Amino acid sequence: MNWSMPRPVLNVVAGLIGASAVGAFTLGIVTAPARGRLPGERAQGDGGQAIQATEATPLGSERIEGPPPPPELTEEEKAKLEEEKAKKAEAAAAARLAAAEMAKATVEAPAAPPPPPPSDKVGEILEKAAPPPEEPPF
Repeated sequence: MNWSMPRPVLNVVAGLIGASAVGAFTLGIVTAPARGRLPGERAQGDGGQAIQATEATPLGSERIEGPPPPPELTEEEKAKLEEEKAKKAEAAAAARLAAAEMAKATVEAPAAPPPPPPSDKVGEILEKAAPPPEEPPF
């Protein structure tokens, strides 16, 4: 094989690459943390202190008791809700009436006649064309 560099230079480069690989492996072993636990092994010592959450509530309390009841409405809020319901009911009745009138209008309106079929332009052109010659000219 022809290489672009002389053989001694290639040997030096290969040696540098090998040395850097061995050095990286050695640094990885030296700087690795202490032996960890395997799954199922107990931690040696205290194992850490439990964190005290001051604003936490148990997850199960709302699930067991259910959500808290909504706050009571005042008389003004109740009257406002009743007015809104009445307005919605009026709007729905008006919409139903308009839909019924529209349905009557479409039923009473005469159906439009179907459009006439398109004229046969190709047939007219073929009729006006000259007849083909009986014998081909040779």
